[in-house]
Amino acid sequence: MALKLSRRELGMAALAGTMMAQAQEGTAEAPLEDQALDPVYWTRMRHDAAPLRMAFHADNKKQAEAWQKRLRGKVTELLGGFPSSKTPLNARIVSVKEFPNYRRERFVFTSRPGVMVAGYVLTPKKSSGPHAAMVCVPGHGRGVDDIVGIDEKGREREDKAGYQHDFAIQAVEHGMAAVAIEPMAFGCRRDARTKGKGAGTSACQPAAGAALLFGETMIGWRVYDVMRTIDFIETRKDLDSARVGCMGISGGGTVTLFSSALDPRIKAAMVSGYLNTFKDCILSLSHCIDNYVPGILQWAEMYDVAGLIAPRPLFAESGTRDPIFPIAASKESFARVKKIYGVFEADGSVEHEVFEGEHLFHGVKGLPFLAQQLKVG
Repeated sequence: MALKLSRRELGMAALAGTMMAQAQEGTAEAPLEDQALDPVYWTRMRHDAAPLRMAFHADNKKQAEAWQKRLRGKVTELLGGFPSSKTPLNARIVSVKEFPNYRRERFVFTSRPGVMVAGYVLTPKKSSGPHAAMVCVPGHGRGVDDIVGIDEKGREREDKAGYQHDFAIQAVEHGMAAVAIEPMAFGCRRDARTKGKGAGTSACQPAAGAALLFGETMIGWRVYDVMRTIDFIETRKDLDSARVGCMGISGGGTVTLFSSALDPRIKAAMVSGYLNTFKDCILSLSHCIDNYVPGILQWAEMYDVAGLIAPRPLFAESGTRDPIFPIAASKESFARVKKIYGVFEADGSVEHEVFEGEHLFHGVKGLPFLAQQLKVG
């Protein structure tokens, strides 16, 4: 039988419920807001006191060259070092495809024991070789196919889609050959489990994490692949090994910057969507593990590493609305790099284009800069 309550009893029950809710609200724990609970705030404070023992302080070219030698050795060490001997490339061409304005060859070669590199050589038809050659390194995404005009289904595309805008093809359109390589952990260079998650999923997490377990880094592994790509270029009569450049966006910009800093065979570099400060990008924002070099802030900031490229030509470009590499820090970093070039009396060899846009390849001034520096045309 249902219990019947009077109006007064119902009113008293409602009041009791309200009072109980208010009492519970009054005893709720207030959120803690102290900045000392914020680890990103703490690490930014630590950056302000970071040793940066090998930061640039040279007053003349002789001092600057000595500084480069010391820092280059330290950066190599921090990346995990490189093999002491080179394994045979055993390069082979897998396929060839002709286009109206260029020829595309797919290749593979051995970088080190157990490691193969895959990629494409695009050579322009409007000029005869040997061609100046740009090593092209894609950023995070589908890998090398996404910079040579191949869509996610393996078909040729007419438009330069995506944030990378087929910049390897753009290099060819500016008269240079493009040697576009698949970075380790992207595209065809992934483990089977990661491949099963789709074309745009990288294997950086297991591979870069493994590198750290060996006391090495993914940046070091990828830089060595660029070095072996230059060895591959040196074997080809249609490519001019004395006119080799390197270019890339985002993670490809990372590899371009470090490769150009460590291998003087790279005569010109274009870093798109990367030049910044470690403090304002990978220290302050969530990034892929492949960006990190353990201990580097004990010795140098990103602009110091970029300074190792001087006096060789360097072009950087940054989008005003890039959410990953904040524009203010990109401008600050470039200003410091330009001072290093000034000590080398090479002010005219370094440029920075700030364009209206987000995190994407622009190339409006950068590609002509490369063509000019590598004496194309």
